[in-house]
Amino acid sequence: MDFLTDLWKFLRERKKWWLLPIIAVLLLIGMLIVLAGGSAIAPFIYTLF
Repeated sequence: MDFLTDLWKFLRERKKWWLLPIIAVLLLIGMLIVLAGGSAIAPFIYTLF
């Protein structure tokens, strides 16, 4: 959690709001890969990449 709070403080203090969509997309792709790694739909998701 310290990493997330430090990241939020950095974004707020330096006014780097354009980084938020990039971080959100990377988190979503990462969660998709992790969640689909052990499921039955993994072959279908891997064809997207």
